[in-house]
Amino acid sequence: MRSALRNHSLGLFFGLLFLLSLVGHALAGWQEFNAVQTAEGFGTLSLGRYLVSSDFAVDVTENWQSEYLQFLLYITATVWFLQRGSPESKELHKAGLESDEDQKVGRHADERSPRWAAVGGFRTTLFSWSLTLTMGTIFLLSWLAQSVAGRVAYNETRLERFQDPVSWTSYLTNADFWSRTLQNWQSEFLAVGSMAVLAIYLRQRGSPESKPVGEAHDATGIEG
Repeated sequence: MRSALRNHSLGLFFGLLFLLSLVGHALAGWQEFNAVQTAEGFGTLSLGRYLVSSDFAVDVTENWQSEYLQFLLYITATVWFLQRGSPESKELHKAGLESDEDQKVGRHADERSPRWAAVGGFRTTLFSWSLTLTMGTIFLLSWLAQSVAGRVAYNETRLERFQDPVSWTSYLTNADFWSRTLQNWQSEFLAVGSMAVLAIYLRQRGSPESKPVGEAHDATGIEG
């Protein structure tokens, strides 16, 4: 059991942090929502009703979609784009999809390679892009969920002000939707770009996201 926990500790650590932060978000968001409702003279919601409300759904999904967009773009951008000296970049001569031999595809697969990497054809192509396709699908679904929940929450506010609700297509061009979207995107892009550049000159001993402490600043694609 101890060995299994150690071998999967990274995934378990972030899974636990996710659950704790989601619970904290739900409780804090519920209290904030009811405080606003009370101040404006409207009724409050129980925690159960708040968890299935559009207000909670839009807050959650707008964060999820931005995170998965971050990884989607980072995974695909690092195939072709390089950053000299960064451990987040491939080596400078490896830009692109690389050769079948480098990727252990088809006849270059070894005995430990996944079956779909060795069979060739459509299955190997699909497997070759499976991470990007999965991240892209989750991003699009969470962004769609954000737009649907965001429209409901936006229309609830409009109805409280005796204004007509807007359609989903109209909401997609509304400032509320893009304000929610872009405030998350800009922070993700800043964080990823900062990591790629700061890791050229700064170190964290023992981390695979950093170069070894004594590695040269211009060494590229080398992890600790």
